[in-house]
Amino acid sequence: MALRGLAGSGPGSRGPLDEAGAADEEREAPAVVAAGDAPEDVEEDEGRSRGLLRWDGFSAWLHCVCVVGFDLELGQAVEVIYPQHSKLTDKEKTNICYLSFPDSNSGCLGDTQFCFRFRQSSGRRVSLHCLLDQFEKDLPVYLKKDPAYFYGYVYFRQVRDKTLKRGYFQKSLVLISKLPYMHFFHTVLKQIAPEYFEKNEPYLEAACNDVDRWPAPMPGKTLHLPIMGIVMKVRIPTCHDKPGTTQIAQLTQQGDTHISVILPTLHEVDLFRCFCPVFLHSQMLWELVLLGEPLVVMAPSPSESSETVLALVNCISPLKYFSDFRPYFTIHDSEFKEYTTRTQAPPSVILGVTNPFFAKTLQHWPHIIRIGDLKPAGEIPKQVKVKKLKNLKTLDSKPGVYTSYKPYLNRDEEIMKQLQKGVQQKRPSEAQSVILRRYFLELTQSFIIPLERYVASLMPFQRSISPWKSPPQLRQFHPEEFMKTLEKTGPQLTSRIKGDWIGLYRHFLKSPNFDGWFKTRRKEMTQKLEALHLEALCEEDLLHWTQKHTEVETVDLVLKLKNKLLQADREHLPVKPDTMEKLRTHIDAIILALPEDLQGILLKTGMT
Repeated sequence: MALRGLAGSGPGSRGPLDEAGAADEEREAPAVVAAGDAPEDVEEDEGRSRGLLRWDGFSAWLHCVCVVGFDLELGQAVEVIYPQHSKLTDKEKTNICYLSFPDSNSGCLGDTQFCFRFRQSSGRRVSLHCLLDQFEKDLPVYLKKDPAYFYGYVYFRQVRDKTLKRGYFQKSLVLISKLPYMHFFHTVLKQIAPEYFEKNEPYLEAACNDVDRWPAPMPGKTLHLPIMGIVMKVRIPTCHDKPGTTQIAQLTQQGDTHISVILPTLHEVDLFRCFCPVFLHSQMLWELVLLGEPLVVMAPSPSESSETVLALVNCISPLKYFSDFRPYFTIHDSEFKEYTTRTQAPPSVILGVTNPFFAKTLQHWPHIIRIGDLKPAGEIPKQVKVKKLKNLKTLDSKPGVYTSYKPYLNRDEEIMKQLQKGVQQKRPSEAQSVILRRYFLELTQSFIIPLERYVASLMPFQRSISPWKSPPQLRQFHPEEFMKTLEKTGPQLTSRIKGDWIGLYRHFLKSPNFDGWFKTRRKEMTQKLEALHLEALCEEDLLHWTQKHTEVETVDLVLKLKNKLLQADREHLPVKPDTMEKLRTHIDAIILALPEDLQGILLKTGMT
């Protein structure tokens, strides 16, 4: 069932702009075929005109595409990996095999879509060219790639087939990607998977060629992405977008008549549909996710488990959930023992499970959400209750939130009444999701604004930045000092919700989400200080300075300035383009004022 190999630079290989990481990639198993060996019938396309190699366009969106089938002797098996030169370790292939099929108890007949997330094997690194790393800095933090994980987006088909020994046709088409764009990739699969099951490999090859011609996933740009006869219109959000807004343009221009699908979101799930059985407890669940508490979602199928886990992770947006989460987790997962051991406290992770075995294995976990079948839009299931953990014996237990957790905040009765009224009036699920998403956003912003305000006060004054000294350090974060600021500038300024906000902050400051958030903010502020230091250097008359100092000191200055330029490029410092140009001009002027022998040496030490 193997596909014929197509040559080129595959996922994980270096693009022309990639300078770093060559050693890591040298260690990866088999080398890819050189681009020069590509078949003659491969056309020059738009990607080639951008200076990209064969499959670089594909690599920007996907690592590979897998087809997982059921073999009577072997069980689940990866039948196809495309492009053929894509690299997956045996451990990764095993994870993909088991995670691409629903548990047998799920009874998923027909077509089912879901997603999973799995840990990348250690000792290997997938590197895209620097151009894509440049795009990464403009993404909202919750949409950035996690270098340690892959996502798998699954379209599973199970239908009766009397011609097969097993009596059923069972197969999954799986997109493996670093990008957390669930809604986008599920839409792609809806377009290509049904036809793939009819037409097989040539159709898959053609679809992958289409993806290879897509423009890079650049934040802020409206992209037109053709695939197998249809065109999708998407816009990737930027970190500068106002949270909670969608900026995709509608079909207004005449030139848009060829657009088949417009996606208002890349990653969001139907929030109200997922929270519907538990919406009366949604504020408590928001607290549990915010605090990084161990949480299990027990669901009847992978679709419901994966959507609910992703809804939970998204509910604290625009904050990023920094702990691990598994939208669909099985007993065969390589982290099964690590996450189910009773010898230590449950880790900070959200697991989505469907196998009844987990009801016993994870009954020591402190917070468990048991959900029934998610109803189609418009149908409202009975609201579940908060129950004690000791009442959870099996997966057959009634739906409910099983926890002894006492929320810090009082429930917002106003929003609950609004949602209940929507239920009674049969308000569409999309409209209910908008209300719930706005509520979560306002709650998260009310919580994070006091932290942002305090952290901003840790920044040194700009007047303390001297071009002739190292950039000043940020002040230390002192929890008690922060707590004192809450009396006058706490969440009460923006939220009507009452409760123990101080207790919630104290708990949050010990959580992985605070640790990840503060490290990100500290890095951004440190880079801002570096950028301001560069600007201060550019305003100095550096050539005049060199006339008062020795050649050794001048050479040392040139080398330091060149390092500053390299750092600004490598770390994507928030420096204005004219600042970089000024610094290059300063360096060139200083070098030209030196003796010729030194000029030659300094010009060879790097481009200025």
